[in-house]
Amino acid sequence: MAAAARSEPDDPHIPVLLRPLLAAVSPVSGVWLDGTFGAGGYTRGLLEAGADKVIAVDRDPLAFEMAQEWAGEYGDRLVMQQGVFSKMDEYGQDLDGIVLDLGVSSMQLDLAERGFSFMKDGPLDMRMSQSGESAADLVNTASETMLADILFHFGEERASRRIARAICRARDEAPIETTKQLTTIIESCLPRSKPGHSHPATRSFQAIRIAVNAEYDELFQGLMAAERALKPGGKLAVVTFHSIEDRMVKRFMQARAGAQGRANRYAPETEQPDPQFTLKSRKAIGPDDQELAENPRSRSSKLRVATRTDAPAGAIDAAGLGMPRLKDTIR
Repeated sequence: MAAAARSEPDDPHIPVLLRPLLAAVSPVSGVWLDGTFGAGGYTRGLLEAGADKVIAVDRDPLAFEMAQEWAGEYGDRLVMQQGVFSKMDEYGQDLDGIVLDLGVSSMQLDLAERGFSFMKDGPLDMRMSQSGESAADLVNTASETMLADILFHFGEERASRRIARAICRARDEAPIETTKQLTTIIESCLPRSKPGHSHPATRSFQAIRIAVNAEYDELFQGLMAAERALKPGGKLAVVTFHSIEDRMVKRFMQARAGAQGRANRYAPETEQPDPQFTLKSRKAIGPDDQELAENPRSRSSKLRVATRTDAPAGAIDAAGLGMPRLKDTIR
């Protein structure tokens, strides 16, 4: 897709929770990795705050295309790396810090032709990497059972079976190829949203996007890669936007900090391995009034920060993080 054919985002990009993030990891110095580069807000914030170098990682080639206008300002302090953050330990080692801003970026959401938004009509795409199988492929070929499982487990949509049935009925008549078509189908299955409530298609679009991009597996692998890539004293800062992501990050940090406790208080204590992280705080940091006024998209965001110890990196079970799993493959 040619750059000239792209529509421009409606709003300037405002990095969510940047101020509290920089405060939580201060002082900023050394080499950092921004695993979700997007429009570059966190990368620029880190460089301005004192990072010697930032390795900016994104699977979306558009992110680097858009950054060409300003990337030269930082010279060799900015290294742009196309890839996925689950492989971040291949892009850098002995890092002083890692930042992850999960979910869809504002530049992707604002461009109708990327197909992420139910508020803008466009092709039903949702591919962050702009390659592989699209949301249209998934919606038009997955079984009704699989669609229902995706909507329920990845989007926590209680009307998942009803919506999956409606999707299958609609695609029998004609392929579902646009965001507007899918939004209309979902809206027909749910009551009209009340003022102040989220749009009826919010959970379903989230679920389909997560399935298309394998986001939960990417997060699970990325957290372990961060543990391998950080040096002792290095900071891991993760911003999440919905409950499943936050649960996975929270449980990972608690488990690696030895802060989960015993499942049964009557069970005998066992020797615990040295923790790989220490927690900045057990509570997540959310947006303050100023942030909410400046950036309404921050309303559901949560920031969690942990510091790497010198304990060896290890493996962790995805089930222990509450990572949703589907019984079968998507096809």
